[in-house]
Amino acid sequence: MAANGRKSIFITGAASGIGLACAKRFAAEGWFVGLSDIDQTGLKAALLAIGASNGSIHPLDVRDRQAWENALGEFGRETGGKADVLLNNAGVARFGVLEDMSDADCDIQIDVNIKGVINGARTGLPLLKAVGGRLINIASCAGLYGAPKLAVYSATKFAVRGLSEALDVEYARHGVSVACVMPWFIETPILNAGASGTNEHMSDALRAGGLEVYPVEDAAQVVWEAAQGKALHYFVGKRAKQMRFASSHMPGVVRKQLRSRPLLST
Repeated sequence: MAANGRKSIFITGAASGIGLACAKRFAAEGWFVGLSDIDQTGLKAALLAIGASNGSIHPLDVRDRQAWENALGEFGRETGGKADVLLNNAGVARFGVLEDMSDADCDIQIDVNIKGVINGARTGLPLLKAVGGRLINIASCAGLYGAPKLAVYSATKFAVRGLSEALDVEYARHGVSVACVMPWFIETPILNAGASGTNEHMSDALRAGGLEVYPVEDAAQVVWEAAQGKALHYFVGKRAKQMRFASSHMPGVVRKQLRSRPLLST
């Protein structure tokens, strides 16, 4: 189904979690939504959820550059060669101490969370340039201060934040702006993340530490605001804003708190 002049957004990781919530929100606002994910069954369900006339599905492994070319080529044919927003949302996590991480655990986080975002930023630029669009990258509060048992994940989210800040300057000459959305913990399948060979999951540590988890709709609302706004950094959840302040002004306090929590239990 073609966009027929509607504003358009291309979303990675759209089959579940924040991506699906954003797809629903933007479709409800009258946008045409390009749904992409490695989960093809989930994509079909996502299209049904937003209405078949409101989007298109594009199977995509964000690590694959040629797959990006194919997916955005198809999407561009639906939208007249443009995208108002490209949402780099797809991400993965593995939870556990670094020495317990397998090579595969480390590699997939780097490949999806960093390389996948870079692939999207590069491949999507022509569609964004065509309409003076907005690139939105989903990072994390783990990109503000390194989170124990999420060392590689944190490193990737620091990278997404840095990439976003650099591209906001670089892409300005094309009329394209960039936003970096940094959520606190959100109720998504990523909370079930663990490392190879362990039964411990991120959700267990969050419950043990009494930490808040926000609904996906909160993240979708902030992404919607980022799509309409001009700021670079956006934060999801009260705790995210507190972490931003504390990591900037009281890094020693943050470090002490992190060291004292059950997150560090072995």
